[in-house]
Amino acid sequence: MDEPIRRKILGMLDAHRIMRVATLRQDGWPQATTVGYVNEGLVLYFMCGLNSQKARNLARDNRLSLTIDHDTDDILAITGLSMAARATPVQDLVEGERLLGLLPAKYPAPATPLPFPMPKADQVRIFRVEPEVISVLDYRLGFGHTDLVDCRA
Repeated sequence: MDEPIRRKILGMLDAHRIMRVATLRQDGWPQATTVGYVNEGLVLYFMCGLNSQKARNLARDNRLSLTIDHDTDDILAITGLSMAARATPVQDLVEGERLLGLLPAKYPAPATPLPFPMPKADQVRIFRVEPEVISVLDYRLGFGHTDLVDCRA
């Protein structure tokens, strides 16, 4: 991956905090949902319920598709990321607590306190998402413009 495209990807990852993930349900249908994330470089992390449908789906098949983007009034200004990735649960509770500690930088404290405390690492499933293929969408360079990056090389 060349350095300019790497910087572009990292810039988009750092600028956003919401992604849509698609997993495969047991019946074969895709399930798409919205989750928050943090990232360390190209590696993303998200949390979900211990026994959520996402967690069950990923336990059967760790393939994950995701998108990260933002809304725009100009169709020719669409930018975003689409990834084919593998998601693995973070098993180490110390590592899990460290990752939960990254959340305040992406999600500053709300003006009014939450009615419940943030969960601890043993109360949620945290997934490490490692991209295999990244599509970098930038319609400002032409309608449908995509740079395809293979991270497996």
